[in-house]
Amino acid sequence: MAQPLVKKDDDHDDEAEYSPFLGIEKGAVLQEARVFNDPQLDPRRCSQVITKLLYLLNQGDSFTKTEATEVFFSVTKLFQSKDFGLRRMVYLIIKELSPSADEVIIVTSSLMKDMNSKTDMYRANAIRVLCRITDGTLLTQIERYLKQAIVDKNPVVASAALVSGIHLLQTNPEIVKRWSNEVQEAVQSRAALVQFHALALLQQIRQNDRLAVSKLVTSLTRGTVRSPLAQCLLIRYATQVIRESANTQTGDRPFYDFLESCLRHKAEMVIFEAARAITELSGVTNRELTPAITVLQLFLSSSKPVLRFAAVRTLNKVAMTHPMAVTNCNIDMESLISDHNRSIATLAITTLLKTGNESSVDRLMKQITNFMSDIADEFKIVVVEAIRSLCLKFPLKYRSLMNFLSNILREEGGFEYKKAIVDSIVILIRDIPEAKESGLLHLCEFIEDCEFTYLSTQILHFLGIEGPKTTDPSKYIRYIYNRVHLENATVRAAAVSTLAKFGAMVDALKPRIFVLLRRCIFDSDDEVRDRTTLYLSTLGGDGEVVETDGDTKTFLFGDLDIPLVNLETSLKNYEPSEEPFDIDSVPKEVKSQPLAEKKAPGKKPTGLGAPLAGPPSTADAYERLLSSIPEFSDFGKLFKSSAPVELTEAETEYAVNVVKHIFDRHVVFQYNCTNTIPEQLLENVSVIVDSSEADNFAEVASKPLRSLPYDTPGQTFVAFEKPEGITAVGKFSNTLRFIVKEVDPTTGEAEDDGVEDEYQLEDLEVVAADYMMKVGVSNFRNAWESMGDDFEHVDEYGLGPRENLAEAVIAVINLLGMQPCEGTEVVATNSRSHTCLLSGVFLGNVRVLVRLQFGIHGSRDVAMKLAVRSEDEAVRDTIHEIVSSG
Repeated sequence: MAQPLVKKDDDHDDEAEYSPFLGIEKGAVLQEARVFNDPQLDPRRCSQVITKLLYLLNQGDSFTKTEATEVFFSVTKLFQSKDFGLRRMVYLIIKELSPSADEVIIVTSSLMKDMNSKTDMYRANAIRVLCRITDGTLLTQIERYLKQAIVDKNPVVASAALVSGIHLLQTNPEIVKRWSNEVQEAVQSRAALVQFHALALLQQIRQNDRLAVSKLVTSLTRGTVRSPLAQCLLIRYATQVIRESANTQTGDRPFYDFLESCLRHKAEMVIFEAARAITELSGVTNRELTPAITVLQLFLSSSKPVLRFAAVRTLNKVAMTHPMAVTNCNIDMESLISDHNRSIATLAITTLLKTGNESSVDRLMKQITNFMSDIADEFKIVVVEAIRSLCLKFPLKYRSLMNFLSNILREEGGFEYKKAIVDSIVILIRDIPEAKESGLLHLCEFIEDCEFTYLSTQILHFLGIEGPKTTDPSKYIRYIYNRVHLENATVRAAAVSTLAKFGAMVDALKPRIFVLLRRCIFDSDDEVRDRTTLYLSTLGGDGEVVETDGDTKTFLFGDLDIPLVNLETSLKNYEPSEEPFDIDSVPKEVKSQPLAEKKAPGKKPTGLGAPLAGPPSTADAYERLLSSIPEFSDFGKLFKSSAPVELTEAETEYAVNVVKHIFDRHVVFQYNCTNTIPEQLLENVSVIVDSSEADNFAEVASKPLRSLPYDTPGQTFVAFEKPEGITAVGKFSNTLRFIVKEVDPTTGEAEDDGVEDEYQLEDLEVVAADYMMKVGVSNFRNAWESMGDDFEHVDEYGLGPRENLAEAVIAVINLLGMQPCEGTEVVATNSRSHTCLLSGVFLGNVRVLVRLQFGIHGSRDVAMKLAVRSEDEAVRDTIHEIVSSG
């Protein structure tokens, strides 16, 4: 008999899955609820049934109106029981059932009786339930009792009333705000929990009045708060006041002395809260940080895991912005690498990697090697990213760090973990030239035994770009060709493309590459065979050692400067004919999602979302529309059409938005108008444009709209001439002018006579970004290097004070109107420097590449280095002029 018992005890999975509520059904439990109606109540049995009902409600089971009503009325009969445990369960089930207004009356008298009971447990729970289920009308009747409860001598009752006040503040704020005097008195309570809840409620009552909150914090920082929980709340409120006064006050920070004094509090939670608050102050100096770092350092050697974790996590955040301030804690953090809690150990390692110096790198690597096998993949990814940052910080240590990355790359791990390592090695190869040879070999060895198709193709593509530039490209050929024999079709196709790139870039290898490619012609996969045939034909020379021409290199290495979405759309719309498909006809601008698609189904879109009466909003469709209008037919080729700009508020009588069409010497405004009044017909609709604030523009043509019936969008146009080759900008005032005719709602016919009327529209601006098309590049580095240093213009600018780097990056991107590349528009939190890559095509189809390097100082002033590459010197200068004047 002993053996089965041992087996059962060892079977932890069965124990983990066991639940006393396993398999219960709502119908059966509702049947059991009839026990509430028994003449002789069994408190234990009733409590079990209520527990099951609560379980069902919390699992998402919903009761019908009839079921909920029956259970509610049955539960009310349990008030006759004097059992304390059962009464507490009754309070819980009434709160969860949330009875309707007519049902609440049934229990109101019982709950009010309990609220005035001599039993404190009844009073506290009755207050919570009453405040949960009553409306504003009943609340005014019991307000007097609630005020008394707030200042009650029993802390349980007082806390129940205060917590109820916090909840009621969301639904009945006017009533709760009348309790300020009682809450203020409760703040002085000696009971810790009462003081905590009272402070929370008092701050919420005053939260919309900055001065009142500041006075509250000022009065309480003088030492009247005894509760550690309340003290933590006070620290948070003081931090909020500091944050709000940062922009308006100079000199010493208000309440900083209070935060520093809290570092000497006897409660550990208060000490930590104060230290964390100091470290999170914006623009905090090393002098202000020092006392907080000191107490966090003491916590690192605490016997309590929660304190060690809290301290190391806070220091980890501080290390992102003030790494030198944390270096004094490095010795203590090194001892945490062997901590039993893996979260603490991971945070300790990543913090050390951010704060360590060059001499400590090798020692850290030895400690991390033993540590990596004991942690989960998500922690490993954090460590890998920290190592990558360390290597970029100390490039001379790339050998040991690259070897470490290659060793863990060969170990077991999931896709995200392996991808993080591969991405790190790729970044190190790109940023540290000395690491290229060893890094590429590490990647080659990895793909020999890589189980992830995505990573194999990514590495092969990278090899095709970087491999031919190394001193001995031939040593990579074996690794690449092995993929043709040993991998799936996707990887084989990528390997064929990589071989072709080696053949194109390294003329001495071309004969060997031809031999290998010819063997791939007989592959079982169509894609592999097609690529092989294409590359054999493209490389030419029959495998002889001849120089590959520039067109072939452009084909294999060049960037497709057309968005793939636009190319796909154009190919789908192409109708087979004798005229071949012209890739130059594909729009190059990155299209955003039309606003009409974002409208909720069933609603008639107006304004920005109104459909055009003419063709859809694509570049070629706009060009056909404009060329069909005689006034604009000789303007030449359309360069760009903007997204619609709203000129009216939502739900107004007339919805108008405008599209800016940019030509070499002209700008055409297309006003899309919608009449939203059923009883009106608009005729001779035009827009009168005042260009007095746009000096370089002269109106040359306009095309009014003859008729605008209800809910039928139409267009009117105004064209301006501008000097060629100048980025002309300006502001335009717009007035909608028309004749209004009343429409008979029964017949739908308009009256013969109309009245002239005008409607003022919002101003419209033509900005520098309107002359730039968002055109991305697939490989920015290749595009940048292919343009060369001779076509570069570099300068530095001060962008003034900013909240953070992300704000500055977005501002410059919007100013230039260019396409961010490789996700560089995203700025890491608390980052002090950032590089952003932009690409676009300027008016005249001039390609432009921009590299922005940002840095933010302690005073939050942002500096920017702007490097522009373009084959047109005038365009390079124009980009710098836009930034300097913007």
